[in-house]
Amino acid sequence: MNPRAPLARGTGQRGAALLIGMIMLLLITLVVTAAFNLSNANLKAVGNLQTRNEAVAAANRAIEEVASSLLVPGSDGSPTLAAPQQTVSMVDINNDGVTDYQVNVTPPVCVRATKALDSGSGGSTGPGGVTGGASSSGSGLATLPDQYNSVWDISTTVTDSITGTSTAVRQGVRVLLNKAQFDAFCAS
Repeated sequence: MNPRAPLARGTGQRGAALLIGMIMLLLITLVVTAAFNLSNANLKAVGNLQTRNEAVAAANRAIEEVASSLLVPGSDGSPTLAAPQQTVSMVDINNDGVTDYQVNVTPPVCVRATKALDSGSGGSTGPGGVTGGASSSGSGLATLPDQYNSVWDISTTVTDSITGTSTAVRQGVRVLLNKAQFDAFCAS
């Protein structure tokens, strides 16, 4: 007779179940780690996009300030002939009393100018037969005085005061000039 006792059924699989359980636990850990890293990358991307959008908003605010003060007439109504200057604007985007962005606006540059024309009939016909009043309609003027439609390029550099990163923003602005202003700023 064999002195050994017979093995219980299924006792040879105990080590395999432990090994498979450890492999499944390792796979679950890897999936959770990958999901965590992916969510961190998405969070950084969204934060960067928000910061960029705030910088563009700060630049647009400074551009609006410059555009509204570009070649404004003097107190007596006479047109200004002072060249536009470089400006620096400190912007508090979230109104907490701390400057968030510094916006450097280069002096605006006249890109092009064309003489404003009027047919003298008090109206003009555009594409598709659409008609509209000219700028001198109803004023008794047969033609416009020497006026020029000009396009100005306004370039900015926005710097985040905390991180020091910068963003460039450019925008075009249309300004109506008289003959003296045209000669001073756009004739060359």
